[in-house]
Amino acid sequence: MAPTLTDVAKRANVALSTASRAFSDPDRLGPQTLRKVLAVAQELGYEPSVARLAEPPAEGETATVAVVVPDIANPVFGAFVKAAQGEGWHRRQTVVLADTDLSPDREREVIAHMRDRADGLIVCSPRLEAEEILDICGRTPVVLVNRETTGADCVIADAAHGMRQAVEYLAALGHRRIAYVQGMQRSWSNAHRVELIRAETERAGLGLELLGWQAETVAGGTAAAASVMASGASAVITHNDLMAFGVIAGARALGLAVPEDLSVIGVDDIPFAEVSQPSLTSIAVPMAKAGALSLDLLGQIIAGERQTPRMLRLPTQLIVRGSSGPAASHSSRQEAAVDRAWEDAS
Repeated sequence: MAPTLTDVAKRANVALSTASRAFSDPDRLGPQTLRKVLAVAQELGYEPSVARLAEPPAEGETATVAVVVPDIANPVFGAFVKAAQGEGWHRRQTVVLADTDLSPDREREVIAHMRDRADGLIVCSPRLEAEEILDICGRTPVVLVNRETTGADCVIADAAHGMRQAVEYLAALGHRRIAYVQGMQRSWSNAHRVELIRAETERAGLGLELLGWQAETVAGGTAAAASVMASGASAVITHNDLMAFGVIAGARALGLAVPEDLSVIGVDDIPFAEVSQPSLTSIAVPMAKAGALSLDLLGQIIAGERQTPRMLRLPTQLIVRGSSGPAASHSSRQEAAVDRAWEDAS
């Protein structure tokens, strides 16, 4: 296997961002550090990508931007792409789309394929670690969405405000035990939300049942419904809205009503949340704004207007609708549903 920039950084005992600058912006490094990194690269036989040099396109040329998303079937990523394309149109940039189908391996291949064919990349909600993405991109400019690093521009939809509002809202309604249905294991957003809900439930003095990883789809939520009921929680927050729809369907199959027997809150506030039955309480995530901002940031880099990475955090907001309500008193219907849930889980 050919050596990577990560290998160079480790051997030279420098940060990955420092190793990257040795090839993309050597003037920012001290002479001794630059010589050390280049010597290690030569020793290992590392060959940086040279097809794209983060230079502005020639006058009259149209920049090409690749937008990589994990699942275009999820409406939240559709909103992101539409906003990115709109910003690209105003900038007279060509925006191409790649869907990785929530696969880290496909994501790795897509980024490697596009880095030499586009003037810049936007990688939204990646499954890969940030350092690996930067390593693959080499000199090609990249903006990461919902993944943090100091080595590139990042746009973060910060769930902190929305999650705090959701937990406080449930506590005020008398809920004392909350379940959280996780998304996929390699999702940075999932890990971030788990950290937040742990802190917020502890602060509010509520019990938390952290359920296992699930596919970030309606089917994933349906599969988790039995575990939600078996947990004894009176309310559940899911990783995204699609999973919330699945939990509602699964609860109904177990003979429960939402929100009378179980309150359900999703994350994303996709358009279907407002028209579902019941309408879905959700933490609104500004992914359309993230799409436009990420194109703007990347455009600045491609045009050579800025080199220092920026971190933009976008706040979230709880939108209360019909799927949540006061904590239900224990009923025979709930007992029967829990019994069925335990049977399904066993």
